[in-house]
Amino acid sequence: MEMEKKCSIVILNWNGADMLRRYLPVVIEHTRLSNTEIVVADNGSTDNSLAVVQSFPEVRVIVLDRNYGFAEGYNRALQDIRAEYTVLLNSDVEVTGNWLQPLLDYMDAHPDVAATMPKIRSAVHRDRFEHAGAAGGLMDMLIYPYCRGRILSHIDKDEGQFDTVIPVFWTTGACMCVRTGVYHQTGGLDSDFFAHMEEIDLCWRMQCRGYRLACIPQSTVYHVGGGSLHYESPRKTYLNFRNCLLMIYKNLPKHRLLYVYAMRCLLDYLAAVHLLLSGQPRNAWAVCRARWDFWRMKSSYKQKRKDNLQKAIVPYPETIAKRSIIVDYYFRGMRQ
Repeated sequence: MEMEKKCSIVILNWNGADMLRRYLPVVIEHTRLSNTEIVVADNGSTDNSLAVVQSFPEVRVIVLDRNYGFAEGYNRALQDIRAEYTVLLNSDVEVTGNWLQPLLDYMDAHPDVAATMPKIRSAVHRDRFEHAGAAGGLMDMLIYPYCRGRILSHIDKDEGQFDTVIPVFWTTGACMCVRTGVYHQTGGLDSDFFAHMEEIDLCWRMQCRGYRLACIPQSTVYHVGGGSLHYESPRKTYLNFRNCLLMIYKNLPKHRLLYVYAMRCLLDYLAAVHLLLSGQPRNAWAVCRARWDFWRMKSSYKQKRKDNLQKAIVPYPETIAKRSIIVDYYFRGMRQ
């Protein structure tokens, strides 16, 4: 595919007119690099999002005919992108001055790095990291995602303690700079996920194909978070638990699969009991339903698992930690 641009910043939007009014002008203001474009891909919005975007003539618009979800929405949008790098940027992200250049410079200097992310701070509590990415996405031995600067519900203040570049297991879909060719070569985002965990699944596949990922804290953005689904939404709970099980099945080698699934079965049902006892019965039910739907969907994922394992150059990424954040958090009192 012939590349026409150095970088395309692609904002996938669904009924986010208010966010576009607030944050799109900031993206335009702080993205004035040559050979770079800003694109809004509208995912079948029914509000006045298109009218808002069309008021910015410097922004290219891709109109999708319906809401395809985060994963398939980006897959369809990127079919129309001709750039060396693509930034997947949420509509509720506030970028800052010089946010993009450090990401591009690092990838230019490191051809084996498939994706980078900035440091993600909260747009609400601006001195703290944000849940979805913080200072770099990590993974524990039982395949629970966590971050440098965020473990489970504990979120650190940003006091410069994580300002070093590090290799990461995953880069957040809130702001991910990815090599467009690698995105397509590795199959893009899994559209069956619809939303949540899809970028972590992609990052896992990229690492298994021999690529690295990195967090570049010299770039900082602010993220509102929960733009389409609130953090305590049962729908979000359902998607996170179901998609994590699908991701494990797709990517984890056989010698680790049974152990991880046995532990996750125990811990997932314990999580459901905890949610029930804490007055969140709908979220408890969402966890149970997620597990049942995973087993219903599992047979349809056999070919995806076979393809991933056959194409893997690195069967088990070294960025998977040799620790359990559940044990560290609840039994050792560790918060980082």
